[in-house]
Amino acid sequence: MVYRGKLLNLLKKLSLEYGEFRLSSGKTSSYYLDGKKVTLHPEASYYIAKIILDIIKDDQAGAIGGLTMGADPMVGAITLLSYIEKQPIPTFIVRKEPKKHGKQKLIEGILENGWKVVIVDDVITTGGSTLKAIRAVEEVGCEVVNVVCLVDRKEGGSDKIRKEGYKFSPIFTIEELGVK
Repeated sequence: MVYRGKLLNLLKKLSLEYGEFRLSSGKTSSYYLDGKKVTLHPEASYYIAKIILDIIKDDQAGAIGGLTMGADPMVGAITLLSYIEKQPIPTFIVRKEPKKHGKQKLIEGILENGWKVVIVDDVITTGGSTLKAIRAVEEVGCEVVNVVCLVDRKEGGSDKIRKEGYKFSPIFTIEELGVK
């Protein structure tokens, strides 16, 4: 797919940096992949949405979403493109903690009990953020039919997700970005 090659080039150009970095998991790494630099990029966000809609076309999902902040720009692009392509899919965002006022919701957007859903994230390392989003949607009675990420760092997160029985569909693995 031509979009995948173009997205890979943008990831390498915009998102990948070498140095000494502390990750959200607490681990240190000799490289950092800043997913927001591509998920918030106009051209790359189109490619991401196009690729994800193709990946999930057979999942019969009623909605797509994930944990804030990684999923936010991705689901915005996906819901818009799905509407343009006349296959609209609503989206949702899982907060890191329930809102302290109003209805005190943990999940914002469009999501109903019993729906099949897809969870998205930009970069998966240990899988903690993704699993938090999965737990939140399952608590409201939804079934997770696929987990899609932009890049799997291959540091245990994808293994955890698969071991728990979820379908896992990374767009790229870290090796595809040339990182060893």
